[in-house]
Amino acid sequence: MLQIQTIRDNQEDIILALGKRNIDARPLIEKVLQLDENRRAAQTSLDNILAESNKISKEIGVLYKTGKAQEANSLKEQTVKLKEESKQLGNDLNAVEEELQTLLYQLPNAPHTSVKKGSTEDDNEEIFNEGEVPKLVEGALPHWELAKKYDIIDFELGVKIAGAGFPVYKGKGARLQRALIAYFLDKNTEAGYTEIQVPHLVNELSGYGTGQLPDKEGQMYHVTADDLYLIPTAEVPVTNIFRDVIVNESDFPITYTGYTPCFRREAGSYGAHVRGLNRLHQFDKVEIVRVEHPSKSYEALDGMVEHVKNILRELKLPYRILRLCGGDLGFTAALTFDFEVFSTAQDRWLEISSVSNFETYQANRLKLRFKDENGKNQLAHTLNGSSLALPRVLAGILENYQTADGIKIPEVLVPYCGFDIID
Repeated sequence: MLQIQTIRDNQEDIILALGKRNIDARPLIEKVLQLDENRRAAQTSLDNILAESNKISKEIGVLYKTGKAQEANSLKEQTVKLKEESKQLGNDLNAVEEELQTLLYQLPNAPHTSVKKGSTEDDNEEIFNEGEVPKLVEGALPHWELAKKYDIIDFELGVKIAGAGFPVYKGKGARLQRALIAYFLDKNTEAGYTEIQVPHLVNELSGYGTGQLPDKEGQMYHVTADDLYLIPTAEVPVTNIFRDVIVNESDFPITYTGYTPCFRREAGSYGAHVRGLNRLHQFDKVEIVRVEHPSKSYEALDGMVEHVKNILRELKLPYRILRLCGGDLGFTAALTFDFEVFSTAQDRWLEISSVSNFETYQANRLKLRFKDENGKNQLAHTLNGSSLALPRVLAGILENYQTADGIKIPEVLVPYCGFDIID
């Protein structure tokens, strides 16, 4: 969440920045600042009462030692009143702090200066485009028909077992899935990311720590009996490793990669644009997460973008990069670049990665700090990116690599698959 001190010092700038998200944040910001004034006033009053109480307690001790019991007992009556006042002030302070925290959770991150104002994905800026769109054979099929033709993904069987959005991968389809996961992890570890395996369920604190709660509560699967949430992305458990942690400045950069299944309810998703692998409730994804010094985080973001570029170049898939506008920017992100692969058979772009810098927004929730050169605690910056999300990468491979004889396997994946064609 946004830091209260930052809001106090940069009220108009933050209101202007949040305007890029098409939000009139002024009423909420003003309420936040008023609550903060109330909080500070209550804290000052409480501190004064506690100081007075401590002072009187010392005086009582001196009076008893000098045989002035009557005067000491008289002062004791004052301490009783002060304790009652301090208890009430403490309750008032807790109530104000809770209300303030609730309001701060409602404020999204302030967009980076490079983010343009916009309302929908149609307002996103294409900043890079690479790769040739292949010319497909006559009668080329979308991936859901290819999956059925070659018996590599069974969508109907998934419906039988769990429901729509839970496909069953079979034979070479399952092998290709496994190959992609191994390839992505290898590319990430070669780039210096430490591989990590994390739980696929998280507690409520973890959801709040990275900003999925309360913003995306309706999109998450909630195991109510245990009050746990199935993860929507590995970003949540991996980043929460650093909740309530003070790292050393010398530890930067901290880099992790991990594979997990991801679970998203995606309520209200219907239509041809979500057919097949285009929109799932369960899917596989390999994630990269970084904890950075604030002065290095945007350099790190550029490096993450180049890293994903190199993977797509090796897969030889046509792709483009979009800088998201304010209206399409995620709640917690300051700046996001989306990667999209062109689906030749569907004649449309499919999002396959988001790479984001959250600046101090998540770190403030997580209380993720580092000691600077002066020994003072500062908030770190967090970043994450898909490297990569499998379903639409797989869709892109199936559609763009289809031939009259079958579906060729990208050369870089052949050693992982053990075959070079699906036929």
